[in-house]
Amino acid sequence: MARKPGTRTGGEFVLFDVIYEDGSQRSNRRVPAAMLGGLDEDEPARAVIEEQDRDIAEKSGRPPLKIKTIKRSGEK
Repeated sequence: MARKPGTRTGGEFVLFDVIYEDGSQRSNRRVPAAMLGGLDEDEPARAVIEEQDRDIAEKSGRPPLKIKTIKRSGEK
């Protein structure tokens, strides 16, 4: 049976809020859940987001911004 439109299987991605050194913020950056966990916890997310930023910067022709902090979306 087909799923209802708009329903997704949870756990595929973890969302992160990223704050850059210039004070700008990007919310809900997606990182594959399989990359996280273990002893490093959320540290691998930084490398994934930096790679995403490099790809975006290359396409836009602007230099990538330096990341100041990363936290999971919804955390205080």
